[in-house]
Amino acid sequence: MNKNVTIKLLGKEFVVGCPAENEADLLASASHLNDKMQEIRDSGKILGMERIAVMAALNISNEFLSSKVAQREKMEDTMLRLSAKINKSLDS
Repeated sequence: MNKNVTIKLLGKEFVVGCPAENEADLLASASHLNDKMQEIRDSGKILGMERIAVMAALNISNEFLSSKVAQREKMEDTMLRLSAKINKSLDS
């Protein structure tokens, strides 16, 4: 069942519908977005709620994609090391 949840971004309230079981995740996401938007606003380089929101979304997307790449590289490295250990054990 969907629930209306009120979130605040730069002091403005928005009502967002989400499944009741996802409310905590929505609130955490909104808090993270608000923090990013505040950082951008406080830098003084970008004005306007819409532009700040777009820049925050781009920054968060970039962080997410960079994290995925780093995780994939770490997993590939781990798999290569495990493969080398398995091959070494089989050769013995």
